[in-house]
Amino acid sequence: MKWSEISIHTTNEAVEPISNILHEAGASGVVIEDPFELTKEREDQFGEIYQLNPNDYPEEGVIVKAYLPVNSFLGETVEAIKESINNLIIYNIDVGINKVTISEVHEEEWATAWKKYYHPVKISERFTIVPTWEEYSPVNSDELIIELDPGMAFGTGTHPTTVMCIQALERTVKAGDKVIDVGTGSGVLSIAAAMLEAEQIRAYDLDEVAVRSARLNIKLNKVSEVVTVAQNNLLDGGEDLSADVVVANILAEVILRFTEDVARVVKPEGYFIASGIIQPKKDQVKEALIQVGFEIEESILMEDWVALIAKKK
Repeated sequence: MKWSEISIHTTNEAVEPISNILHEAGASGVVIEDPFELTKEREDQFGEIYQLNPNDYPEEGVIVKAYLPVNSFLGETVEAIKESINNLIIYNIDVGINKVTISEVHEEEWATAWKKYYHPVKISERFTIVPTWEEYSPVNSDELIIELDPGMAFGTGTHPTTVMCIQALERTVKAGDKVIDVGTGSGVLSIAAAMLEAEQIRAYDLDEVAVRSARLNIKLNKVSEVVTVAQNNLLDGGEDLSADVVVANILAEVILRFTEDVARVVKPEGYFIASGIIQPKKDQVKEALIQVGFEIEESILMEDWVALIAKKK
């Protein structure tokens, strides 16, 4: 089978929404080529030291790649992707150079080439994310290992917005808590909450492909007994819901649309973890949360991204 590689030269800010656009267009995974990886410090005990070729990375910006099957609809699919990316400007998202290129690859090449980008990564004090094909032995007795297959959904759980969410979950989730994961994607945040001994987790995503991917990853990590995955738009229709912690790793513009719903669902003294927020949007999201009864306990910063831990008064 032949595949078409679509490559988008963009910015860090646009990586998450473009990844989602590609995912919705039928891509089963994305590769992110960020020159930051060339200078990122890595600790060799986690198996992250490997040789990167600078020629594989852009001098500026970020390249997002995905693979689509070559068929009679490919041209229409690519045009729809381009249009969706251009529409991000409406939401004040900087798409940068926004150069889209297409090339053809054979399935055998694609099936192995993209895996060289993914290795076990320790992302917090306790959590390590391990691709399913990698051998990994825990370094510490209390280490929590999340197994993910990046081919199931977009990303490997190591993007800064996801890392900050997991770090925030470590600080807020207690044994027996009820958690809601809004925009679950690969399901990684729900898996983390389950491993932190949350009693009940609801994982929601509007995209049915993401719902299937989350279910597969949740089954892979043996947490299906406590995690329920459902197709849902944010917290719509959840008048009877309540949670100790709600976590949402989505765009700031989307977070602003359902702050009142979050305030209704989160129990008093409970938490809302909001990530996927670019620096210029931070104050706007903070103000919106304060207006509906939250106080900002902590802001976590990583690269150009912000995650907020908000406590309901």
